[in-house]
Amino acid sequence: MATDDMQIRRYEFKKALQELETLKGRGTELVSLYIPPNKQISDVVQYLREEYSTSSNIKSKSTRKNVLAAIESIMSRLKSYRFAPETGLVFFVGHVATRGDQTEMYVKIIEPPEPIQTFMYTCDSYFHLEQLKQFLVEKEIYGLIVMDRKEATVGFLNGTTIQVVSNEQSLVPSKHHQGGQSSRRYERLIEIAAHEFFKKVGEIANNAFIPLIKDIKAVFIGGPGATKEYFFEKDYLRNEVKAKVKDLLDIGYTDETGLREIVEKASETMKEMRIAKEKDLMNRFMMEIRKPDGGLGVYGETAIKNALEQKSLDLLIISEDLNKVHYRYRCPQCGNTRELMTKPDGNVICDKCSTPMVLEEEEDLVEVFYRLADASGAKVEIISGNSDEGKLLQKAFGGMAGILRYVPKAANPPQQ
Repeated sequence: MATDDMQIRRYEFKKALQELETLKGRGTELVSLYIPPNKQISDVVQYLREEYSTSSNIKSKSTRKNVLAAIESIMSRLKSYRFAPETGLVFFVGHVATRGDQTEMYVKIIEPPEPIQTFMYTCDSYFHLEQLKQFLVEKEIYGLIVMDRKEATVGFLNGTTIQVVSNEQSLVPSKHHQGGQSSRRYERLIEIAAHEFFKKVGEIANNAFIPLIKDIKAVFIGGPGATKEYFFEKDYLRNEVKAKVKDLLDIGYTDETGLREIVEKASETMKEMRIAKEKDLMNRFMMEIRKPDGGLGVYGETAIKNALEQKSLDLLIISEDLNKVHYRYRCPQCGNTRELMTKPDGNVICDKCSTPMVLEEEEDLVEVFYRLADASGAKVEIISGNSDEGKLLQKAFGGMAGILRYVPKAANPPQQ
């Protein structure tokens, strides 16, 4: 599968889970059904028949009616499948609460991005998402240690998110002579205190990294001076962690700022890191818009939409936190349509016959622009909203930006 398709599938999957998490039932009448890829559809149908028979004994009339309707709906849809898809199949069906005491039937069928491992049928007041949520957990994990003799911070880089495990302050005294003590004895006390501090930092790092050691792609150690080299060369880290150390980097800070600095340094050499890729994308875009003539950079929904329709856009960069909707209105009188990027406060009036228009369709803006990009041959990159680059894209450029293939010619070039 193409990278662009994988990105949009992950985006749609994440959005679907966010929607499902908000839905509630009036009683225990929302059915969650997980079907692994190796499960026979006929066995699932038989299981549902038995559940249907059992559910006929539910005391509450409304709950019984809604549960039976949900099971019937699933069995009806399973007739379309001879086998489960290669990653399995998940059904979320039931009457969800709307306004007041009202409910409406809801059906969501998901083919997960990774194979379902366990068959599960539950009936509850909410949809069970535990198995699916694990597929959103970042698989790109890096261990981070920044330190000197006075301070150390241990953390992780999960995808594009930096997480602090612990920040520790040492009790190592400064290396200056104390009156009344021999210099040699004082130096020995300093080394003992440093050893205890390094030992503590090593234990924190080992305890944090070892449980995830199979998933950690690399470990980076940073700090000013030679402390990081000494810490790495001695036996403060377990062999499994030491084997994952990719680089020792010179940085100026040893607190949370140091974690950000070491990620910045590491991304310069580890180009396969997701955060490095996002940084490169935004750097390309920023270099273009800083050019005196505006370069090939473009941003704003209208400008990007026009570029996609003209097939002049080469790269579309979208924040996964864009969270906007595209609205299509139709005139019931003359059939005229109108597309809006924001929902109006009042009625939308047809500009041809002055009749109030009706809302015909609303669609996620990311999906709309992805479809336009696919039709025009533009590459799409969806970046995290957690990284500095993602926050910049969202705050300064409205969540989307692009790089053109060429600068469009002016419609009316100036006369010589």
